[in-house]
Amino acid sequence: MIKNKNIFLEKKILIYGLGKSGVSSYKFLKNKADLYLFDDNEKKNIKLKSNLRLHTLKEISKINFDKIIISPGINISKCKLSKTLKKNSSKIYTDLDIFYSFYKNKSITVTGTNGKSTTAQILYEVLEDQRYDVRLIGNIGNPALSEKKITKHTIFVIEASSYQLEYSQIFSSKYAAILNIAPDHIERHKNLKNYITAKFKLLVSQPNNATAFINKNDPLITKKIDNNNLKQKIIKIDSKKSNKIYNQIKNEYFLSSGNKENLSFVLKILKIFKLNNKILLKTLNKFKGLKYRQQIIFKNKNLTIINDSKSTSFASSENLLKNLNYVYWILGGIPKKSDQFKLSKKHCKNFKAYIFSKHHKEFKKNLKNKIIVKNLKDLKDILNEIFLDIKKKKLEKNIILFSPAGASFDNFKNFEDRGLYFNKLIKKFINAK
Repeated sequence: MIKNKNIFLEKKILIYGLGKSGVSSYKFLKNKADLYLFDDNEKKNIKLKSNLRLHTLKEISKINFDKIIISPGINISKCKLSKTLKKNSSKIYTDLDIFYSFYKNKSITVTGTNGKSTTAQILYEVLEDQRYDVRLIGNIGNPALSEKKITKHTIFVIEASSYQLEYSQIFSSKYAAILNIAPDHIERHKNLKNYITAKFKLLVSQPNNATAFINKNDPLITKKIDNNNLKQKIIKIDSKKSNKIYNQIKNEYFLSSGNKENLSFVLKILKIFKLNNKILLKTLNKFKGLKYRQQIIFKNKNLTIINDSKSTSFASSENLLKNLNYVYWILGGIPKKSDQFKLSKKHCKNFKAYIFSKHHKEFKKNLKNKIIVKNLKDLKDILNEIFLDIKKKKLEKNIILFSPAGASFDNFKNFEDRGLYFNKLIKKFINAK
């Protein structure tokens, strides 16, 4: 499956950033090119080879590289090799570019602001249950270059972030989907226009025999589509339109508007495959969702607790709040630049919001005149107050929603770390009842 004129073969290549994607790029290319390694963290322990070493900043600055493979998490404007990267921007590629240059398999690539991990996971589970040789890679699952035993029948489901797409130059996907777009990662992309442009690289890179799936109800997407002379087949998905298969799905996970949107994309994309409908329904009905994404972690007759730690913006939390009533909403973290809460006061009349962040003033300003808001020192204090309120009011149905609508890096390593901490707290409160 290796092409003779592959642009990465026998080249002098710098691999910058040695997280999962960087390490997998090294392992994949180590016998195919002349490799140099650099990471901003000089003390990073890279367990690749006993005699392997990271090159110093001084050494790197003296070498003229043919290609530079950059990890998506690196911000060109804020890294140790910033000057080198800006000077050599035409040489920058990603592991997705390497992947595409070696493999021309059928691929389905999903991007968007919210729901891309869940949508990719559902696509993967459906195709796996239908006995396809399918791999889940990219921003979810394994790094693109770590997959083994690939044949011409292998199908790739790829979750692609705006960071990966922004740096990629040659990556292209036979099938591509943009689920939705809302302001996100503005601190990295500098403005909404750049963020949208990064997402749309997925569609711009497609050839005329490819297919793109876009959200008909998203104004930012439809405006960009109208202003682009795209050559592939465009399928516009009306996520608000009911699909006849919905009535046969008994899984409450798909009741929220966000997950209905994810499902509408899944069903439309899967029309390109021959599927057994009975097996399809079985897969959808057993789907449990991903950890810390609208995950129901406790439920009894009068209380449901949802862990949605993955939420890092108001738009993400709104997708769930739209379908809920009598909610104790816990939010906090680092608010996203230019983020706005769009639900109306009328919709929020039975909500109470509790903020656990030192940035509480910014969150409060956004929720002002719409929701009753309290800010408390930490999550323990918030949960203590909520459980006391539930006990006092004795309502038939209560929902505790942990959907932070902010980045996790103020107090946690990532959203998983934050979600795990919340789960541990809930366990203590439930056991103490």
